[in-house]
Amino acid sequence: MTISEVIAALTLPGVEQAAKFVRVFARDVLGEGHPSLPDVQTCVNEAFTNAVEHTASGRRRRGRVTVMFSVLGGDVLAEVTDDGALGARPVMQDDPLAESGRGLRIIEALSLEWGVREDGERTTVWMRFPGPPPLR
Repeated sequence: MTISEVIAALTLPGVEQAAKFVRVFARDVLGEGHPSLPDVQTCVNEAFTNAVEHTASGRRRRGRVTVMFSVLGGDVLAEVTDDGALGARPVMQDDPLAESGRGLRIIEALSLEWGVREDGERTTVWMRFPGPPPLR
């Protein structure tokens, strides 16, 4: 995956209350009229919430989660990076009715594609959405 340009990045404390800032950040970066905005907000919120609930970002003092937006061709790439997995990395559950894993199903349904990238202990959940790239 080649990233052509980073648009914006924001690092927030790994606390549940910070999720509202992720949605506002997405709106401010993409613009209120962006056709993918509702899907982007939903997906980055899900990935952020998962990071806070299931990783070192939310389980230790001063944990952080970084949200970054980039342009990939004519599409928007959103990435949510946590401080490290506590056990397994994010994985889609086989059972669509399972209690856990619903956030990843939402991300799969709303994004063009998504995946998980490991960077040492840190984990990034990335999601691609239809453009156009935001105006600057």
